[in-house]
Amino acid sequence: MAEKKTEIKLHLLEPRATEKSYLEQTNRIYVFPVKRTMGKQEIAKMVEKEFDVTVTDVRTLIRNGKKTKFSKGKHAYPGITHRQDKKFAYVRLKKGDSIKVFDEPEETKTSAKEAKADKKVKKADKNAGKENK
Repeated sequence: MAEKKTEIKLHLLEPRATEKSYLEQTNRIYVFPVKRTMGKQEIAKMVEKEFDVTVTDVRTLIRNGKKTKFSKGKHAYPGITHRQDKKFAYVRLKKGDSIKVFDEPEETKTSAKEAKADKKVKKADKNAGKENK
């Protein structure tokens, strides 16, 4: 028997879904957390391959890890350590390209008038059902 091979597509890059990155999307800029060893050309190729878009500009930013206190016991002298540094890439796309960051279900939006009319019809149906009893 021939075995079927299923392809599992793993998203290596996931855009950040924050308020700041949401505002940047109006300028076609998307923010990605990336590995510290990745270069700008490598980031651009990965985004183009992953999302089928054209990248025009890549800016990178390394945020230094914050200092944190830790303790090895109740009476031990607390020490100070650092969290890991993080690297973010700000990627600008070609005009007309976009990446769907927030998964919104596509529903037919009814107007306020149609919603009120539906409520009136439902009330009338309920009242008619009570009268028949």
